[in-house]
Amino acid sequence: MYTISSKIKIFSIALIILGLIGVGIGFMTSHKSFEEVETMLAEEAAHHGGGHGEEASHEVASHDTHEVDAHAETAAHGETAGEHQVDEHKAHVEHVQHQISNRPWSALYVGAFFFFMIGLGVLAFYAIQFAAQAGWSPVLFRVMEGITSYVLPGGIIVLLIAIASGTIGHYNIFVWMDPDVVAHDKLIQGKSGWLNLPMFAVRGFIFLAGWSLYRHFARKFTIAQDNATDDSYFKKTFRISAGFLVFFIYTESMMSWDWIMSVDPHWFSTLFGWYVFASMFVSGITVIALITMYLKSRGYLEQVNDSHLHDLAKFMFGISIFWTYLWFSQFMLIWYSNIPEEVTYFVTRIEDYKLPFFGMLVMNFIFPLLVLMNSDYKRIPWFVVMAGLIILAGHYIDVFNMIMPATVGDRWFIGIPEIGAVMLFGGLFLFIVFTALTKAPLVVKRNPFIKESEHFHY
Repeated sequence: MYTISSKIKIFSIALIILGLIGVGIGFMTSHKSFEEVETMLAEEAAHHGGGHGEEASHEVASHDTHEVDAHAETAAHGETAGEHQVDEHKAHVEHVQHQISNRPWSALYVGAFFFFMIGLGVLAFYAIQFAAQAGWSPVLFRVMEGITSYVLPGGIIVLLIAIASGTIGHYNIFVWMDPDVVAHDKLIQGKSGWLNLPMFAVRGFIFLAGWSLYRHFARKFTIAQDNATDDSYFKKTFRISAGFLVFFIYTESMMSWDWIMSVDPHWFSTLFGWYVFASMFVSGITVIALITMYLKSRGYLEQVNDSHLHDLAKFMFGISIFWTYLWFSQFMLIWYSNIPEEVTYFVTRIEDYKLPFFGMLVMNFIFPLLVLMNSDYKRIPWFVVMAGLIILAGHYIDVFNMIMPATVGDRWFIGIPEIGAVMLFGGLFLFIVFTALTKAPLVVKRNPFIKESEHFHY
């Protein structure tokens, strides 16, 4: 039996505490008055440089001249150009003020979803192993079960943050939750049968219930199989895994539409569910490899050998290529068709998120391609750890790119709120997963493929 070390306990609790402090600082510093935002925007305009300053001065002078003419032209209508300018200025300042207040909510949501999707990706991988009756992976089942223990608490946290942002907060993540916006937006009104808070919550709880029930019964049956005299529990796990994968394919896509894509309610992509799945899948497999190598370095999982590590690294490599294929397919089709309602999604990210947008491609495609292509490197633990950490960072930025442009616009930065959220949910993830690993022996005993897995060499 595995016993969680005091170092991991202290480390995870320390991460949670530091994360809470960082998240708290993020919320406390996000509430800026109209005057503070106005001053900030004026300072930003002044910092553009001489050329911009001269241009701004010319625009002001030109505006003064045009304003005099406008006063004469609009006097009969009872409205001046100056009043119109004031209204535009006020609306812009309030918009930026709202974006700044969105940032801690969005950072919290990105961190929560990132660690949740790791657990969900591992759950899908776990079900695939049973449905395919894979012979190489049974020695890793307990590690997978430990990671999937985060699906229920992690999913509840994501759902609560989403709901709270539209009730406790001021519609900080999902603009379609704001009735004032919906009242003036015919496109969102057309989607209101799907995008409404009660149905959003109901669908979320259905997703979580289905995923958690599968995880509960699959783990129950595998533990029961350890002491069984036949393979009846294994057969039950096989049947429910096959059924779960059908349920998962539908619900994962709907979850992606609800929890990610609807932050941009004017935009949609038919590939989006697959794209999010690829990201969670490779992230989950990477975490399986990292935790497996950690446990093996501590003297556990003696049956795991470099062939198991090689297979995990092959999945990390292969799914990274699959993720890139989906990314490019989505990008190329939208960019080539050049439909304004669709292409704006990428225009925003290329203009305002150039570094994370293209940096993500390097971390999620080019780096795994170059590092993990060599077969021998896949058997070297420290090499796989290095590649895994880069892949995880890259897919965090992927989630960041999916959420932030719609919620904070160009007011993004990876600072205290973002780092605090990663520390908070990273600590919670470690504590829940490693605690779950102590609840059962780290290797299944009576699985019909366990001997094949233990002697897996090539």
